[in-house]
Amino acid sequence: MILDKCDLPAGIRKLRLDELRNLSEEVRALILDVVSKQGGHLASSLGAVELCIALHYCLDAPKDTIIFDVGHQAYAHKIITGRKDSFPTLRTYKGISGFPNFDESEYDVYISGHASTAVSWAQGIAEAKKMRGDTSKTVAVIGDGSLTGGMCFEALNNCGHAQTDILVIVNHNEMSISPSVGALSNYLTKIISRPIYNRIKNELENFLKTSTLGQKLTKQARKFEESVKGLIVPGIFFEELGFRYLGVIDGHNFEVLIPTLKNILSLSGPRVLHIVTKKGKGHKPSEDSPEDFHSATPISKYSEGEKKDSFGEVFSRKLASLAKDDNKIVAITAAMPAGTGLSIFGETFPKRLFDVGIAEEHAVGFSSGLAKQGYKPVVAIYSTFLQRAFDQIVHDVALQKAGVVFALDRAGLVGEDGPTHHGMFDIAYLRLIPNMVCMAPKDKEECEDMLAFALSLNLPAALRYPKGTAYSLNKRTPIVLGKSEVMSEGSDVCIVALGATVPIALECVSLLKKQGVGAAVINARFIKPLDEEMLKRITRTYPLVVTFEEGSLSCGFGSAVLELCEQKCLLGKAKLIRAGFPDEFIPAAKREELFALYGLDADSLAQRINRELKRSRNS
Repeated sequence: MILDKCDLPAGIRKLRLDELRNLSEEVRALILDVVSKQGGHLASSLGAVELCIALHYCLDAPKDTIIFDVGHQAYAHKIITGRKDSFPTLRTYKGISGFPNFDESEYDVYISGHASTAVSWAQGIAEAKKMRGDTSKTVAVIGDGSLTGGMCFEALNNCGHAQTDILVIVNHNEMSISPSVGALSNYLTKIISRPIYNRIKNELENFLKTSTLGQKLTKQARKFEESVKGLIVPGIFFEELGFRYLGVIDGHNFEVLIPTLKNILSLSGPRVLHIVTKKGKGHKPSEDSPEDFHSATPISKYSEGEKKDSFGEVFSRKLASLAKDDNKIVAITAAMPAGTGLSIFGETFPKRLFDVGIAEEHAVGFSSGLAKQGYKPVVAIYSTFLQRAFDQIVHDVALQKAGVVFALDRAGLVGEDGPTHHGMFDIAYLRLIPNMVCMAPKDKEECEDMLAFALSLNLPAALRYPKGTAYSLNKRTPIVLGKSEVMSEGSDVCIVALGATVPIALECVSLLKKQGVGAAVINARFIKPLDEEMLKRITRTYPLVVTFEEGSLSCGFGSAVLELCEQKCLLGKAKLIRAGFPDEFIPAAKREELFALYGLDADSLAQRINRELKRSRNS
């Protein structure tokens, strides 16, 4: 095997084209083998194998800088940069990250998990190189979806204005292939990417600028050039921004890809190379249904009986049910209708589902406009991605008292996707905003009830729920603004649990009972407003109160409880301790592993409570 014999990545540059093709098949086979066991972002990485190999063939990384916009397409890059043997540990605790990670390799410049970021990063690096006289190359690899994000447009605009020496590769991997891909397009691209073409073009431009006749012809010549480009080159937009555009070429064809890359890298200034690849290349199920294999579970799990609903699907079905009786309800997603469950809503109400692309800021501002016109917008976005729209939540929604409901999927731990995707901060960044109501359901029935309640408020409201299979705790009581729910009674300690920590708290109660400790559990329900009456009662009744949340302790739910207790002088002799995640980025691992690792599983929590009770009795 070439993977075993070749000194990667430098050895790639010594391989023949037929050997490169063999290498791409070996890399693709390894990705399939590992992801089938570990899960991971399959379709995008399979589609970018030849691109990753070609980049390392034409560049001298890490001296030359390669930045991936989101790491979904970077598995091949990882394999050929010294991580082949450790790749089977993909997305495990202390194993290979599912995204580029600078702690893992000098070939990874950033930890990249959010889209539309790479061009900004690359421009900063390229301008820094320029200031210190470094002539190495800087390349940003983005997907076509990244171009829907405002940050990417801002960066492209600034790069063109500053004439930054940067190459942006647009990896277009939509299902429908552009008609311009083919022999003629490849031939034209070869011609216009060759140094001799660009030398003649530059000499002609200099002549037009310096000669009297040339100056008269310049305006007409430019109009003619733009008209021709508009007909045969789909990159006129980039050209108008100040980029040299080349493409569209087949991103799986080394015979075209490598010469074009070499030629465009020999140029200077801002450049765009537009390639087309096939998502899921080499794996027919991924090719046929790339969305299903965007973030694939281990292959064995696809045949493990009947599929159970996720919280996102429960949310979407309830939303569709409510929308049948209320034509003012609309839904907004940022390029994730399937991931958030909104595709279910869209099947029934296609004209009331708005997919704005990877543009979370716009999604929130857009929803504000809908609310101002009497509609009831529900914005469903992963917790980690909604944090990108913080200013819009504050200024466009909360300040305007716009009745927008935020459905935060993947709140808390997301497991193997790791720190770029954990939803650890939404409690902190939402609870500080005036006019905002924040809730977390204990189970799927409460998720449904809270959604209906949020839509009835005509206020900014947020509903956070976890990733994974939805479950029921078989207790359902009406939702009342700012009121909690008693789940179990006890005399020694009271656990005030939020959302998905309620089942763990109830399990902890069973363990404590066996040890002679009576524990009560309160389902907090509301992060904001807090149940002040409940807190007054339990701080007067119990010697120990524990807040429990699946989120960061910094500025979190426990902090909110402490603040209220301090403000209202509630604690008295009661001791309050907070259980949650520390002020650090949480690594990738299975959700259950992370709870145990951070002492937040039922057994660890029971042990901590016992220690605190013994300490208080002895003091």
